[in-house]
Amino acid sequence: MNIFEDFQARVGAALKSLAAAGRAPANLDLSRFVVEPPREAAHGDLSTNAAMVYAREAKAAGGNPRALAEALAEVLRKTPDVEAIEVAGPGFINIRLALATYARVLVAILERGVDFGRAAKPAAGKVNVEYVSANPTGPMHVGHARGAVFGDALANLLAFAGYEVTREYYVNDAGAQVDVLARSAFLRSARR
Repeated sequence: MNIFEDFQARVGAALKSLAAAGRAPANLDLSRFVVEPPREAAHGDLSTNAAMVYAREAKAAGGNPRALAEALAEVLRKTPDVEAIEVAGPGFINIRLALATYARVLVAILERGVDFGRAAKPAAGKVNVEYVSANPTGPMHVGHARGAVFGDALANLLAFAGYEVTREYYVNDAGAQVDVLARSAFLRSARR
């Protein structure tokens, strides 16, 4: 269960129903808006910029983004899981979820266990993550350790999301710098 995807679909359905009723522009590209956490937690649980994204289309249809936001809010207030909706500024929509929504998410977490959040079907594609490619002739520093942790975490997240992940450590063992390093080590050990 992904609340953001769920509400993305609900906002899209609301836009379609408003367009069918002639209260919103028709043929909107529904991939352009987002549903995300608001910048300030006091504004609610979810926020969408849908009315702002379609401002040009709303103006062309004789409306404005604020009016489109009000119409969207009116439709979304009727959907389950919504406690309150507020239109802010020129047309941002802030949504506060009902407590029952959180209870459903908790039940889903308990049911799915360690698989909660994992993609329902494997993602299409392969990903190659290369990380910790340190130069053997240069100094090692904390950034190499940070790169190792970040690269491994990123590879794990991609694998959890369903991608086929190849982890690659690039060994920089070729070229003039490595030849000089090898000769230096050989000559130094030969002197002893």
